Amino acid sequence: MNVKKGGVLMKLAAYSIFNTAIGPCGISWIEDDDPLSLPAVTFLQLPELTKKMTESKLVEKSGARKSNFPAPAITEIIKKVCRHLDGELQDFRNVPVELPGVSQFALKVYKAVRKVPAGKTITYGDLAKILKCPAAARAVGQALGKNPVILIIPCHRVLAARGKLGGFSAHGGLETKSKLLSIEGASFKPHAPPRCGWRCTLDS
Repeated sequence: MNVKKGGVLMKLAAYSIFNTAIGPCGISWIEDDDPLSLPAVTFLQLPELTKKMTESKLVEKSGARKSNFPAPAITEIIKKVCRHLDGELQDFRNVPVELPGVSQFALKVYKAVRKVPAGKTITYGDLAKILKCPAAARAVGQALGKNPVILIIPCHRVLAARGKLGGFSAHGGLETKSKLLSIEGASFKPHAPPRCGWRCTLDS
């Protein structure tokens, strides 16, 4: 759906709340006028204390309006999220996202993070090196802290130096981050350097 705001035609996001193994989650998306185009995810909300709080946070962050009938492509993404959080790991790298207002640097960070497979981790510092900005570990962390599509852009797979968890902006903080890593079978120890076991470049 499109609406006019200040004379400018804008896309209006829709959202849906759904139950998962870790609690109620939410998703918002934008559908293109082109019927051949897939809808793009704009926000993924992990569980808050209650379902109502999860929904309120999603609406606050996404500005979306509720949809009782998610598009088939969105229904499939919801199913993938449910399977993943139930331990049946999924690949979200090809899920379309639309991130208005995100800086070019953050988009580069998100592009690189999407290449980190489930069960693996990388540090903020190593991610900064991949981006050819070795001194930008803090900026990488700040960009990930604003990630609107957690899980689809797997910011929980990025750790601090020496294996420390670092930060996590979702409800539950580091406990939620640790839970997601455990679901994915990531081997990490609080005081040991994480072993990536994979290589990532922006061109790969």
